[in-house]
Amino acid sequence: MKKAEIRALYKEKRANLSLQLKEKLDDLLLIQFQQMVIDIPSLIMTYSPIKHLNEFDPQLITDYCYFKNPGQQLFYPVMMEGKDHPKIRSVIVDDDTVFKTNSYGIEEPVEGIDMYPMEIDLVIVPLLCFDLKGNRVGYGKGFYDRFLKQCRKDCIKIGFSYFDPLDEVEDVNKFDVKLDYGITPDAVFQF
Repeated sequence: MKKAEIRALYKEKRANLSLQLKEKLDDLLLIQFQQMVIDIPSLIMTYSPIKHLNEFDPQLITDYCYFKNPGQQLFYPVMMEGKDHPKIRSVIVDDDTVFKTNSYGIEEPVEGIDMYPMEIDLVIVPLLCFDLKGNRVGYGKGFYDRFLKQCRKDCIKIGFSYFDPLDEVEDVNKFDVKLDYGITPDAVFQF
């Protein structure tokens, strides 16, 4: 399948998840993450879920990371529409950070200190789904692919999906950045 078809299909699949099933799948995703053999890094970029799209909320993951590494620092994306290309700023957050909903329905920090992408150790990447090669399908604007290209080669890129991976995303291109790990309720895939 191609990305446009995948987006439509997986938005619908997620929209059809009941709250009870979504909460169960969230717990299973956390359990899969907890079983991974990785050191919990200090500098983690996460995101606020798009609630009306029933998106996975990585708060469970970041809470667990904080439990394992209380010295961690979280960063959230701020999306910037530019005349050339849209891009993401990564902003340090703390308990006092104020968030505001942007035009995409995503909560973003209102202000904060920017962090260079090269400094980030792990990025929790939003997605609709991924394939068996680690190609992710996002929402189609290219924000994350541009951002991830600025990160270090050893920066860990993890995506969480409520659904099994696709066999293949047919229209992957040179701008797409692969995940290092894809996590489903049943398995962890390393790419």
